Amino acid sequence: MSGILQGLLASINAPAGPWLYGWGRNNIGQVGDGTTVARSSPVQIGDSNTWSKLSGGTFNSAAIKTDGTLWSWGQNTYGQLGDGTVVNKSSPIQVGALTTWSVISCHLASPGSCNAIKTDGTLWSWGSNSYGQFGDNTTVNKSSPIQIGALTTWSKISSGTVVLAIKTDGTLWGWGRNSQGQVADNTAVSRSSPIQIGALTTWSNVSTGGLHGLAIKTDGTLWAWGYNGFGQLGLNDTNNRSSPVQVGALTTWSAVSGGNYFTLALKTDGTIWSWGIGSNGQLGAGGGGAGYHRSSPVQIGALTTWSKIEAGGRTSASIKTDGTLWTWGYNLFGEAGDNSGVNRSSPVQIGSETWSVVTGSRSGMLAIED
Repeated sequence: MSGILQGLLASINAPAGPWLYGWGRNNIGQVGDGTTVARSSPVQIGDSNTWSKLSGGTFNSAAIKTDGTLWSWGQNTYGQLGDGTVVNKSSPIQVGALTTWSVISCHLASPGSCNAIKTDGTLWSWGSNSYGQFGDNTTVNKSSPIQIGALTTWSKISSGTVVLAIKTDGTLWGWGRNSQGQVADNTAVSRSSPIQIGALTTWSNVSTGGLHGLAIKTDGTLWAWGYNGFGQLGLNDTNNRSSPVQVGALTTWSAVSGGNYFTLALKTDGTIWSWGIGSNGQLGAGGGGAGYHRSSPVQIGALTTWSKIEAGGRTSASIKTDGTLWTWGYNLFGEAGDNSGVNRSSPVQIGSETWSVVTGSRSGMLAIED
């Protein structure tokens, strides 16, 4: 059999995705390709085609496979890989042997830690705990997952120096660093265990930025709080808030993602909007440079075909309804993935593949190809 025919048969018989790809800064192995070489375009991570969910941290990453197993790689100084060590890893390693992991969220802000929810609704944390971001009423680091409390009602979670979570009853909870009001309990006192934010039971979507929080209610309204020095709360000013404040009066918000001092949001009509710091083009609205900030939502282009959004450290990404992947923002180490190393102030398409999931870390991006 000829080599060409063998290659053709191999491509026909090759299993379909979901394959995992990474790119960007890789000085601590955070891309996950077994090297410490920066990647300016997507490289495949391992040979598994069963990836399901992703989360990027500061210089670490984590993922869940379709079989419910948990994997991590990158920096491990604080035990944020959850493997019981503090040794960095440049390719994915399995965290324990459990097959019951459901939701994963790692912190964009240094130092690194992760929070996760299992299929039974329990909450788990590991890594750095310097601000009480585990929620276990301590500030002690852990290098393996520990359960937080005994509740089985956790549903959604987003991690930063502050952690925000929604329970199955629609209540909103916060804990961790609170220097800028980012826990949203109307104080500036850090919290080492979960406290409820208000009394409402209508929260449906939540996200943390560098030092700010964001959430969407079931009625489609958008709310923000925390640090606002660059206008990242979208309230047309730069005043911090220590409790949720509604962003405008619209009831058409469907998704929100907090980056490092900026915010992306998606409306039900498929349009993308951004606000906050934009000095590296991360707002995607065609501007950039020192002092380029927006304190209220600005639309990115005129398209109505956006379906998923992701705000990373200083780089943004979105997937369209046709499955194409687009990125913009900081690109010095290849974070945008377009093989240029040049900052992008408006969306550029990455390859021609179709993608299902994208997540940003402080230093790059990860995505799952269909």
